[in-house]
Amino acid sequence: MKPTDDSINEQVKQVTATNEKLTIPLEPTFTDKLEQREYEKQRLAAAFRVFALHGFDAGLAGHITLRDCIDTDTFWVNPLAMHFSQIKASDLVRLDHSGTILDGKYPVNNAAFAIHSRIHKARPDVNAVAHAHTTYGRAFSALGTLLEPISQDACMFYENHSVFDTFTGVVAELDEGDMIAEALGDNLAVILQNHGLLTVGKSVDAAAANFVMLDSCCHSQLVAQAASDKLTTINHDIAIKTKQVNASDLVTWGNFQPLYQVVAAQDSSFLE
Repeated sequence: MKPTDDSINEQVKQVTATNEKLTIPLEPTFTDKLEQREYEKQRLAAAFRVFALHGFDAGLAGHITLRDCIDTDTFWVNPLAMHFSQIKASDLVRLDHSGTILDGKYPVNNAAFAIHSRIHKARPDVNAVAHAHTTYGRAFSALGTLLEPISQDACMFYENHSVFDTFTGVVAELDEGDMIAEALGDNLAVILQNHGLLTVGKSVDAAAANFVMLDSCCHSQLVAQAASDKLTTINHDIAIKTKQVNASDLVTWGNFQPLYQVVAAQDSSFLE
């Protein structure tokens, strides 16, 4: 059973109607596609600042991509060898599914193209894909297992993520990108065994926030397993019910907003 926003949106409407003076944060909508493109590029640049804040940068590894809202068969990605904490909206590079650079003045990581282009092609419902080699993500991926529903937060990934159990080295071929996309299926995330984590979302805000949460849940389970060989898990029905809320579009988008506020307050140069 997949998460739905219907009940969440209805609750928001009820709260708004009852408290007319409240301002409920909601994802903006646009009538001008050029304005939307600029806004979304700024959110993508902000996502890299969030990743830097969490220490998700690791040399040349790691990438977040965003489907272009005008030419939807193309996507934006970070330039090669630029630290996440330095990326601005104007630095982003746009390329198509054949790897041709259409906008931008920098090269891109070939693995970013090989993995992300195939996911964007396979999942038209996905507008953003996030991947990095984090400490806890790498450690958990070595277990070759799924996350257990041991917390409210972990429930968002319950029956909503998978494991890609094939590692052949640095991803450079489209065939492996296709295999990762197949392993992801229609889920929110995939654990790349002996590699790292990958998450998706309908917005770059959601994909980035989902990644932060997934990494945190990996950390929690590693700590729990180190403390005891017996984990107390949440039962199936409650885990499904919790996922319907925590993995909804509204909540996953909302999880990014406090993170955005922090990086914007620290240094808003990513908007340039």
